[in-house]
Amino acid sequence: MEQEKGIITSPGGRSDPWASIVKDGIVKAWPICLGYVPIGLAFGVIAQKAGLGPLEIGMMSVLVFAGSAQFIGVSMLSAGAGFIPIVMTTFMVNLRHLLMSSSLAVYLRGINRGRLSLFAYGVTDESFAMNLTLFRETGWDWRRGLVLNHTANVSWIVSTIAGGYGGQFIPAGAFGIDYALIGMFLCLIVFQLRGMLYVIIAAIAGLLAVVISLVVPGNSYIVIASILSATIGLVMRRAGYFKEEEQAS
Repeated sequence: MEQEKGIITSPGGRSDPWASIVKDGIVKAWPICLGYVPIGLAFGVIAQKAGLGPLEIGMMSVLVFAGSAQFIGVSMLSAGAGFIPIVMTTFMVNLRHLLMSSSLAVYLRGINRGRLSLFAYGVTDESFAMNLTLFRETGWDWRRGLVLNHTANVSWIVSTIAGGYGGQFIPAGAFGIDYALIGMFLCLIVFQLRGMLYVIIAAIAGLLAVVISLVVPGNSYIVIASILSATIGLVMRRAGYFKEEEQAS
């Protein structure tokens, strides 16, 4: 890979100017950014109500950059939870990143550790879903994915800080803003349903999450349901179910 006068030469021999790379990444990131704005504002409002200032909210978004973990962390802070329980809970919730990173790894071979770490920092549920789809269906590369990740990152940080500043004027449940995160996850699920097998696994994951949440305390039911449903999907695929559907896709 070579870089000269703003031109990037990909391993496959294709040369793309930086301007084109940045433009493509930003264009693909803007739907995520539009979703992050209301969610980020909602988080900022909730964090402000929990006693965090705009600077603390911004630093949390920079260092953590995980919406669900941040929501859970702030909720636990409001409930008076200690440091260790918060760290352990958010760690368990974010274990799903192991599964997401494994899916992306096949498209990120040959990248040095520094760039790979920078890419990994920006992986969220939304950027993962978008990048994975683009890697599978287009000539997407890691540079465009990197721009997509960090464009979304900037929009999240700015939105959470803005929510922190405006929290005193915006009630936490105003305009249904507390439903924004759920709505975004539902949209991401729909975009990933590329066949009946995916629909069945999504339904199994949802059912397992509900059942396990009634038995297992905390938020670990999310990780458990994800692992179990993914395992069921792998078994069904290897058993030959929906083989015709996979060949058609």
